[in-house]
Amino acid sequence: MNERSFVAAIAPALALMATLLLAPTTAAALDESKFPDLKGQWDRVGPPNWTQAGPPPLTPEYQKVYEANRADMVRGSAGGVPSQYCLPQGMPMMMNLYDPVEFVITQDITYILISHVNDSYRRIYTDGKGWPKEDQYVDTYVGYSIGRWVDEDGDGKYDVLEIETRHLLNPRVYDAGGLPFATDGKTVIKERIYLDKNDKEILYNEITVTDSAMTRPWSITKKAKRTTRDRPVWRTAVCAENNTRVKIEDEDYFLSADGKLMPTRKDQPPPDTRYFTPTKR
Repeated sequence: MNERSFVAAIAPALALMATLLLAPTTAAALDESKFPDLKGQWDRVGPPNWTQAGPPPLTPEYQKVYEANRADMVRGSAGGVPSQYCLPQGMPMMMNLYDPVEFVITQDITYILISHVNDSYRRIYTDGKGWPKEDQYVDTYVGYSIGRWVDEDGDGKYDVLEIETRHLLNPRVYDAGGLPFATDGKTVIKERIYLDKNDKEILYNEITVTDSAMTRPWSITKKAKRTTRDRPVWRTAVCAENNTRVKIEDEDYFLSADGKLMPTRKDQPPPDTRYFTPTKR
């Protein structure tokens, strides 16, 4: 085949390849103009504790658990707060925003990023596919979240991100005060995240928890303000780096400044040392 014939033969293939390369991809591009501007760093406004919403509507059984946790804290122990031992805070405690939060919006998933106790992130599915089958889940501290964007005022732009979170791993609490969840693993958390209509630098998160430890659903509204710096400082929290709490079986101990195990309360029994060989001093 001469050179001219060869070029003529492959010309249709080259044209098809060029068409495919120039054609838009099947994945829809994100139209940012339709979504609220959640870019940047958001800092908590106000206290992080849930009791600012009023007395928790606990059942009598879990009211006793809560009181026991509070008494445990008075004695110097962790009071049922797993993050004291560097376990992830999970939902909804992480949304107290002890450290700043960042939102990353894509076409099918919105990510919520926080670095506190452990680097944590949430993956909110907004692809409209609904909930997978029950055997496709693994319970985690952040849970499994399905969301949807809502245009409340009908102007063609989304105003609110509604989220439902299930399949949460225990143990978890609401805040550093030791407010407990039921142990049955049936917690459902619903959120509405939106910007203030009059001040787009203010963000709200309405959180409602349905849990067997409560006599009714319990709600609170969290508030955050956007940081003014273009490139804000993002802290990295490495909990294990300076953590002084040690949990052995059901007991809570301190790690002293010289690296020795010490009690958290008077007359606390030492841990079981049956697997250690006694050393002569």
